[in-house]
Amino acid sequence: MLKDITLGQYFPIDSVLHRLDPRFKIINTMLFIIMLFSGNHYLTLVIGAVFVVMAQMLSKVPLKMSWKSLKPLLPVLVFTAVLNLVFIDTGNTLWEWRFLKITEGGINTSIFMICRIILLIVGSSLLTYTTSPILLTDAMESLMSPLKKINFPVHEMAMMMSIALRFIPTLLEETDKIMSAQKARGAMLDNGKLMERVKAMVPILVPLFVSAFRRAEELATAMECRCYRGGEGRTRLRQLKAAKRDYISLIICLLFLALTVTINIIFS
Repeated sequence: MLKDITLGQYFPIDSVLHRLDPRFKIINTMLFIIMLFSGNHYLTLVIGAVFVVMAQMLSKVPLKMSWKSLKPLLPVLVFTAVLNLVFIDTGNTLWEWRFLKITEGGINTSIFMICRIILLIVGSSLLTYTTSPILLTDAMESLMSPLKKINFPVHEMAMMMSIALRFIPTLLEETDKIMSAQKARGAMLDNGKLMERVKAMVPILVPLFVSAFRRAEELATAMECRCYRGGEGRTRLRQLKAAKRDYISLIICLLFLALTVTINIIFS
């Protein structure tokens, strides 16, 4: 299961989305999220699905990568659907037992929320699939540069966010190795009651934290050896420059957002 988590992974291929300016990709991702949560009609989900399919085709990222990003979250999706199904009390009642009740409104809300979350995960995952951690750091620092006027540590914040994304796959791989080693020693991680499973996680968390702190110390030593002193006076090998395709992508995202808002106003 841990191997299926693809958050923070970069898929290095040549595509239109890979060649976009990372600053515009971050802005477009934010517009996509606003587009999804500003719509309350199924037509807005159709628009979001069209947008995701277009982005997926332009990115050339295999569909199995998107499925891997969804697979670990299936229990969360099911839990969300059940909550909406049982506790949304609008429309005609289809089934009732004691305090539990399933209504037409609950079914519609459950389906709508699941579709929205799936589109959100698949669409936003393309940001890390098509952008390397270094470019992502430079883009976040560039977008937050106005905060430097109030002495906000922009470079340090962008660096921390980038390092966190970069080390998610590494820590997941380390967790999988520790779990395999514990199972080889006879640890019962998948059996027993809930409290027994929680207690069985202690032999995994302790070496994982030790490994994480060791990697952090090694990273800090490596950065000091390379004379890293923060963003002050730091130069970059690649300068971010916006091209025509970047503005076209922004206009397309704005058009999708405007269409979503228009449909939401018409059917509200």
